[in-house]
Amino acid sequence: MSAPSTPPRSSPLPLLLLLLSVTTGLVDAISVLGLGKVFTANMTGNIVFLGFAAVGTPGFHPLSYIVAIGGFLAGAFVAGHIGKQQEGGPLHRWLMRAAVIEAALLWAAAAVSCFFNVATQSPDAALLSIVVLTALAMGFRNATVRQLKVPDLTTTVLTLTLTGLAADSSMAGGANPNWQRRVASVVSIFAGAALGAFLLAHGGMALPLVLAGVLILGGTAACALHPSSRQG
Repeated sequence: MSAPSTPPRSSPLPLLLLLLSVTTGLVDAISVLGLGKVFTANMTGNIVFLGFAAVGTPGFHPLSYIVAIGGFLAGAFVAGHIGKQQEGGPLHRWLMRAAVIEAALLWAAAAVSCFFNVATQSPDAALLSIVVLTALAMGFRNATVRQLKVPDLTTTVLTLTLTGLAADSSMAGGANPNWQRRVASVVSIFAGAALGAFLLAHGGMALPLVLAGVLILGGTAACALHPSSRQG
């Protein structure tokens, strides 16, 4: 299962991770815009929002953040356990198992969203169910990608990516390592967020969640079929 820290040039893994970055934007769009200012892919925002809520700032609801963080941790725990079981095995099998789990969670969230009213943010049970399902998926994603160890492609976090672009630039005396990959990562999450916001506004919450699952499963299947993914 173990992936090299720098995949060979012919590896489809970087392209898959860029595609997964697009799906992060889709999930962030439905969580922030559709679920009342909660992140299910990026936990930094939830910690900050939870701090706001702790002092009674209007418009911030601690339960959503706690559920999101808990779901994210649970997803990461399960992915870490599965990843360790897969060590030494073929990469394609591990990737497909991860993709099926992640897509299933997002599609389950899409099904629940059919009973959720974004305008009134009700019922609460549906809201919290969507939060926990998408957070589980994103926690699982983060732990899986972390074990792949592909530089500058975390698929969910851009702070260090943007830091690297500036700090390693030629203007700062650096050699611009992986600058194309870093820029592509930023563009991918931006594009996913824009597409997710558009779909949410014009087609409801289920559509971007279903699309995210399709992209995850289809992209991973294409990657898994590549000969380099079938090596131990």
